[in-house]
Amino acid sequence: MFQSFRYSNIFLRLGLAFVFLWFGIDKFFDPTYWLQAWVPQSVSQYALNWGIQPNDLVYAVGVFETLVGISLLGNLFVPLFSGLAIIFLLAITLFHGFNEVIVRDVGLIGGLLSLLVWPRQRKLFL
Repeated sequence: MFQSFRYSNIFLRLGLAFVFLWFGIDKFFDPTYWLQAWVPQSVSQYALNWGIQPNDLVYAVGVFETLVGISLLGNLFVPLFSGLAIIFLLAITLFHGFNEVIVRDVGLIGGLLSLLVWPRQRKLFL
């Protein structure tokens, strides 16, 4: 049982890492697509009001998503990045409303929540 518990954690992390790495890295290859298709105009305008170019916003999100993917892939700071990614996906929900993007994000949030509460080994210092 414990072996399958360990493998399920690995498969869950690898699957989520693939998604976050794919979306994160793709933002560097085609930022214009992401800006025009997925970033709401109100968010672009808000960024401009703060002196941030909308393309830079896409790059920043790409860096964040790539870091989440690396964290999950390397099993490093998983609770921290899972929590941050959940907050990020909930923020997307606020800006996009209920549509197919949210359906995808609900699945991602479920996986990230399971990693966030996954039992960890405690190290005892004697």
